[in-house]
Amino acid sequence: MYGALWRVLPGPWPIKALLALLLALAAVYALFIWVFPWAVAEFDLLDMTVGEQGADG
Repeated sequence: MYGALWRVLPGPWPIKALLALLLALAAVYALFIWVFPWAVAEFDLLDMTVGEQGADG
């Protein structure tokens, strides 16, 4: 998969490396801006409870 991406990117290898780095940074940015907040809201990932269930338990 990475080989196919490398062949699709235009230019010599320094330009390809820069473009690959920019694509990776864009993917990480998209994860932090859209995907992770959606996942926390959708799956309620922050509501974790460890320990006793109730006062009488």
